Formats: sequence, structure tokens, C-alpha cells
Amino acid sequence: MPSFDVVSEVDHQEVRNAVDQAQRELTTRYDFKGTNSTIEQTDLTLTLRSASEDRLRAVRQVLEERLVKRGVSLKGLEFAKIEEAAGGTVRQVATLTVGISSDKARELNGFIKKLGLKGIQSQTQGDQLRVTGKKRDDLQAVIAKLKEGDFGIALQFNNFRD
Repeated sequence: MPSFDVVSEVDHQEVRNAVDQAQRELTTRYDFKGTNSTIEQTDLTLTLRSASEDRLRAVRQVLEERLVKRGVSLKGLEFAKIEEAAGGTVRQVATLTVGISSDKARELNGFIKKLGLKGIQSQTQGDQLRVTGKKRDDLQAVIAKLKEGDFGIALQFNNFRD
């Protein structure tokens, strides 16, 4: 029976490359001289630091531009509030979300059921969603509709089996 998996993943190497490129740009750009602006990465957490809130917003913009250029979706990036740090600086923590939460999986299951395609079934398997159907064309229609919809997370489709 044809099937595919709906997942929400982030390529860690591309994120690391984007952070390195953004950090390199921060050290060379004139408007960041003397602001001690940095981006630090620990696994799925990014910490942005700068001298002022407007410089921090500029750091965030540089990071987002680099992530988009490397093909990383910004939907999987959640920014916390800007907070005061030591030495009169400010920082902001950004977290990369990976996997489909149970609430999002329920929302996706409901969306697939509302499509009304015959023989299409979806079930949650851990942090991913398995969609099965009788016809390959119906599964491709589900993928197209999921790509059109906005669910607040980055969706990828893999393991398409016939």
C-alpha cells in the first residue's frame, strides 16, 4: 500500500553553516564594529548578543537571511523575548523546533480527513505522521494540499513508497 511520512526536521549542518556565515558577516560589517555582536550555537539553541536592541534586531535579520539562503525554514525558529544581560548588553535566545508535536499532529490529521479523499488514512508515529492510501495520485494530492496550508511548522515529506 503506498505511503509517505510527514516530518518536521532541520538540517543541523546547514544551520551551523548559516550561523558561521552570519558570525563572519558580523565581524566584517562596519555598522557592527564595537557592538560585540555575536551568535552562539549549542545544539538546537542559538543565543544572539549585542550592545543594544536595535543592533540585536539587525543581528537577527542577518541570521534569518543566512538561514533562508541555506534553505532552512524560519517556521522552525522560535525567538524568546529580548532580555538584559551583563555589561549593559542585551541577548535573545532562539530555539529550533524539531518534530511534530501531538497538537500539530492532531491538526494535520484533521486537515487530511477534511480533504475527503477516499482511502486515505493518517496516523501519528512518534514525532512524525504516516499517511497511507490506495492510490499514489491521492497521496500526491495530500502532499500538495499540505504544502499549500500554513501549519506554523516546516513540513518535509519522505519515505514515499509505492
